[in-house]
Amino acid sequence: MAAQRAIVIAGGAFAGLALALALRQGLGPDAPVIVADPALATRPSRDPRASAIVAACRRLFETIGVWDAVAEGSQPILDMVVTDSRLEDAVRPTFLTFSGDVAPGEPFAHMVENRHLIDALAQRAEQDGVELRAVAVSDYESRPDGIKVTFSDGNVVEASLLVAADGARSRLRERAGILTNGWDYDQSGIVVTVGHERDHQGRAEEHFLPAGPFAILPLKGNRSSLVWTEKRSDAARIVALPEDEFKAELETRFGLHLGEIAALDKPRAFPLGYFVARSFIAERLALVGDAAHVIHPIAGQGLNMGLKDIAALAEVVVDAARIGIDPGQADVLERYQRWRRFDTMAMGVATNSLNFLFSNHSTLLRTVRDIGLGVVDRLPPLKSAFIRQAAGLSGEVPRLLKGEAL
Repeated sequence: MAAQRAIVIAGGAFAGLALALALRQGLGPDAPVIVADPALATRPSRDPRASAIVAACRRLFETIGVWDAVAEGSQPILDMVVTDSRLEDAVRPTFLTFSGDVAPGEPFAHMVENRHLIDALAQRAEQDGVELRAVAVSDYESRPDGIKVTFSDGNVVEASLLVAADGARSRLRERAGILTNGWDYDQSGIVVTVGHERDHQGRAEEHFLPAGPFAILPLKGNRSSLVWTEKRSDAARIVALPEDEFKAELETRFGLHLGEIAALDKPRAFPLGYFVARSFIAERLALVGDAAHVIHPIAGQGLNMGLKDIAALAEVVVDAARIGIDPGQADVLERYQRWRRFDTMAMGVATNSLNFLFSNHSTLLRTVRDIGLGVVDRLPPLKSAFIRQAAGLSGEVPRLLKGEAL
C-alpha cells in the first residue's frame, strides 16, 4: 500500500486509542497515525472508574492486541438480576434474570477497571508505532484535498482525516458548527467502588428505584463498581456527606446480602444527559464516541456505543485506502455516518424510554413494567435476543466486533 497522509485523532481515551490501533493494523506502517491529548502526559492512568465491556467490544480489544493485558484482572459477568422496588421496601422481588454465554465460554460482558485498559491501549499503541502527542488539537483548516491540523504546541500536520474523539464537550464538534439534539436529565450518576465480605459470584444487579437505577457491577475480588442514579440535588448532597452518613445511605440501597460493605474510594457525581450530534461528519472530520452521542447509563451501553463507532469508522477507512480511495473524502465518511446513526438513535430512544418508565413514583407504571419484566423472564428466546443485543452482536456488525482483523 502506498504511503499516505496522516490520520489525526483528537482524544486519547478508549475510543481514540482503540481507533488508532485498528487503523495502524489495517493501514500498515506507511500511514502515520497520530493521537493527540494532553491527558497522555498523565501515565499511568488514574481513572478510578470501571466499565462493562460487552462481548463484541471484548472481541475488538482481542483483535487489536490489548485484551491479554487486562484479561486476568477482568471480571466476567456471569448472570444478572433485575429488581423493581421502592427505597423503603423490605423485599426486592426479582422480576428478570439473565444468565449464560453469548457463545460457549464467552460471557456477554466483562468488568474492567478503566485505568488498566487505558494503560494497555497506550502501551500497545506505542509498540505498534502510533505517535502519541500530549497536546491538544487547537485548530484545523479543512479543504477538499486535505486538512491542516494545528496542535497546541504550534506544530502543524497535513492530514487526510481528523477524528474528534474529544468527549461530550467536543471543541472540534463546536469548531465544525455541528449542533446537537438532546436534553439534560435532572439526574446525576454517583460512581463509587465498594468492598464487601462475600463473593459476588460474578453477578450484576440492577435495582430500579424511583430516583433511577442502582447498578451493582462485579469487579475482581470482593469488590463491586456502583453506578447510582439520583436527582441532581440529592446526588450533590449524598456525595458531600461525612463517611458514616454516606455509608448509611449506601447500605439502604445496596443491602447486606454481600455482608459488611465499605466505600473504597471517594464517591463522585456526574450530571446525566442525552444528546446526539445532528451530523457525525463534516469536511475531512468524523465524530466518534461521546463527541457524537451521550446516552443515559441505564443500559450500560455508553462506552460500547463509542467502540462500535470506531469499529465502523476503521473498517470504512481501511476498505477505502486499500482500493486507493482517499479515506477522508466525503463518500467514505458518509458510509460511516449511515452505518452508525440509526443504531445510535435507536439506542437513545431505548434508554430514554427505560429512564422514563423506571425513574418515577407512579404505581400504575410500576405495575405495567413489572408485568412486562415478568413476561420477558418467561420467554427464553426473547431473553436470548436481548442478551445478543446488549452484547453488541445484533444488526450489521463491523468486522472488528466479530473478532475479525481488518
